[in-house]
Amino acid sequence: MEDLSKYTSMIRLRMGSHDAHYAGDLVDGAKMLNLFGDVATELLIRSDGDEGLFVAYDNVQFMAPVFAGDYIEATGRIVSMGKTSRKMEFEARKVISPAKIAGQVSAADVLAEPVVVCKASGTCVVPADFQRIKR
Repeated sequence: MEDLSKYTSMIRLRMGSHDAHYAGDLVDGAKMLNLFGDVATELLIRSDGDEGLFVAYDNVQFMAPVFAGDYIEATGRIVSMGKTSRKMEFEARKVISPAKIAGQVSAADVLAEPVVVCKASGTCVVPADFQRIKR
């Protein structure tokens, strides 16, 4: 059985004002799914040498709000592999947040404990003919 622990990925980025979709600079939860899609793409390239296709999410949990100015870490890992399917789990965590100090709009805080904002799991597929890395 193949060791799947080598198939992990992480990206970190700042949510900008262009990501805010709702009042109070609230970011649309779909942005986390967008990040998970990018993580999944990297995982497929690492495992198969091809971007593959994201087929479906089977579970998505939005757990805390995300605002413009927050730094989000999105991580993912492959938890099982079939002939063409790759089952993955994802988590997004807020690691830095604006300090919201009056008169100092550029102040930000590194959070002592990251805040989990979203968890998900899903399945991706890489057609057998497209798999460049053979096991």
